[in-house]
Amino acid sequence: MSKPNHPRGLPETEAQAILKNIRVSPTKLNLVAAMIRGAKVQDAVANLTFSKKRIAQTVKKTLESAIANAENNHQLDVDRLVVSRAEVGRSMVMKRFQARGRGKAARVEKWFSHLKIVVAEKTVVAAPTREAA
Repeated sequence: MSKPNHPRGLPETEAQAILKNIRVSPTKLNLVAAMIRGAKVQDAVANLTFSKKRIAQTVKKTLESAIANAENNHQLDVDRLVVSRAEVGRSMVMKRFQARGRGKAARVEKWFSHLKIVVAEKTVVAAPTREAA
């Protein structure tokens, strides 16, 4: 493993982008994050561009930020980047109440999430070819 260049221990071949307090539940955000985990960044951006999920555009902006960080701050090759990690975490929960029948109330929870996208530069290994016998 390469030597970390950051106090938090991020290797030299990785770059990240973090977005906090997104107004979407962690469950819904994790569905979108699962689409891009392990994918090449070009494929991940294309998937997010044409996704029907509302939060996909926000995830796309965060991914593009991670790509820009890799290119400008770490001098990584954009064509060889893959999404190594897309982590979703829980944030705060706003608690609201909705009026119900007979003078009662029901609790409504509005979830917030954190998103951390880490892109890494992978070396392209040529597939072994079988020699003609």
